[in-house]
Amino acid sequence: MVNVTSTYLTATQVMEILGVSRATAYKTIHELNEELQKNGYRIIAGKVPAKYFEEKYYGLQVMQ
Repeated sequence: MVNVTSTYLTATQVMEILGVSRATAYKTIHELNEELQKNGYRIIAGKVPAKYFEEKYYGLQVMQ
């Protein structure tokens, strides 16, 4: 079984990484998940894939 906590970031982790409030962290997760849904991906509410987050914020390429 895959360890979800290492694959997905929670609002608390996003808060710590970006240095923002909990509300801003949830808004960020929501916006990223909306992008993923528009591209046909399934999402988990309240969590964002760590690799997608890194790509969007740091410009790292996500390898498939």
